[in-house]
Amino acid sequence: MPDDGRFAGKVAMVTGAGSGIGRATALRLVREGASVVLGDLSGERAAAVAAEVADLGGEAAVAVVDVADAGAVRQAADAALDRFGKIDVLVSNAGWDQVMPFVDTDETLWDKVIAVNYRGHLASAHAVVPHMVARGTGRIVLVASDAGRVGSTGEAVYSGAKGAVIAFAKALARETARFGVNVNCVAPGLTDTPMLAGVTEGHEKLMAAIIRSIPLGRTATPEEVAAAVLFFASPDADYITGQTLSVNGGLSMV
Repeated sequence: MPDDGRFAGKVAMVTGAGSGIGRATALRLVREGASVVLGDLSGERAAAVAAEVADLGGEAAVAVVDVADAGAVRQAADAALDRFGKIDVLVSNAGWDQVMPFVDTDETLWDKVIAVNYRGHLASAHAVVPHMVARGTGRIVLVASDAGRVGSTGEAVYSGAKGAVIAFAKALARETARFGVNVNCVAPGLTDTPMLAGVTEGHEKLMAAIIRSIPLGRTATPEEVAAAVLFFASPDADYITGQTLSVNGGLSMV
């Protein structure tokens, strides 16, 4: 186990840890000394990341969890506390979307998008905040989206949910600051993840046009987003709370 990094001796719980930004974040946390709880809807994906953690000499626990189920999230957090005794960092990252014009959506889609992309963050934070408050320390990083800051064509419901996450982070940051718990958001733009591949299918021309408009000329890598997440989770951000950092190559400049 690496023991000389910024997160030596820390325990981090990461949702959506089986792929993309969550996987990159979990592996980087381990490289910098943390033990990790890998929460994911797919036990197979989470187990594969746990094997990578083991190869790095780190320690990981797998939690098969649907973040839309608040009870399951609480059980995963309780299991993490039973194993590790604490949770220093929460990275609430799990997300899902389906791209289509708003007029073509229905209530079933609304409910799923809101359940995963907004209520999932509520459930994850609600499961760990009492523990962090009792200890007088903690870092919560919510992975929102630049869509929640500036909107995104074909993602009206998703944009609304992610905007709600950003507002929630600000309010929670105000409530928990006096207890030593910092809450911040990372808002990625287009990032090379399985989720992006899924929403791109059938909308290749739209995505190509968006990429052409990015000043840096490409999508982000999961590792580049993970770097921003780790900054907020680290002691380097001790005096930062209630903030949102876009990682978008300059596509929007808010």
